[in-house]
Amino acid sequence: MTETVFYIIAVSLCVFAVLSVTVKDVFHSAVWLALALLSVAGIFLSLDAAFLGVIQVLVYVGGIMTLFIFAIKLTARIGDRSIRQVSQQSVCGGIVSAGIFGVFLIIIYANQWNDMMLPPGQGIGLNGLGKALLTTYALPFEFISVLLLAALVGAIVIGKVKQ
Repeated sequence: MTETVFYIIAVSLCVFAVLSVTVKDVFHSAVWLALALLSVAGIFLSLDAAFLGVIQVLVYVGGIMTLFIFAIKLTARIGDRSIRQVSQQSVCGGIVSAGIFGVFLIIIYANQWNDMMLPPGQGIGLNGLGKALLTTYALPFEFISVLLLAALVGAIVIGKVKQ
C-alpha cells in the first residue's frame, strides 16, 4: 500500500512539475510549482522522513511560494498580453533535460543504495537535531537568522525605493 501511495505522489509530482514550466500564465505556474513542492513533502512523509516533509511545507510552500506570489502580484505589467511569454529554446532545453535525466539514471543504477543507508534508529533523530542546533551549532544558527533578517529588511527598503 505504501508503495502505491509513493508512486501516486511521484506521478503527481511529475505532472505538476511539467505543468509549472509549460503553462503560459506566471501565476498559474507558481500555483503548479506549489503543488509540486507539496508533492515532494508527500514523498518525504511516505519515506518516513517527517521532519523533511514538515520543513518542505513550512519553508518552500509556506515561505518561498508566498514570496513568489507576492512578487508576481506586485510586478507591474506581469499579465500584459504584449509581453511575449514563449520560450525560444524549447528544443535545446529538452535536449539538455534529457541528457541530465540520462546522467541521473546512470548514477542511480550504478550505485548500491542499500549500502549507504543507516539501520533504523541509528540516525540522530529530531531530539538530537534540536539539541545540536541549540548547543553545538547555536552560533551559525543565529548568524543565519540575522542574515535572513537583513535580507528581509533590504528587500523592504528596495521595495519602498522603487515606488
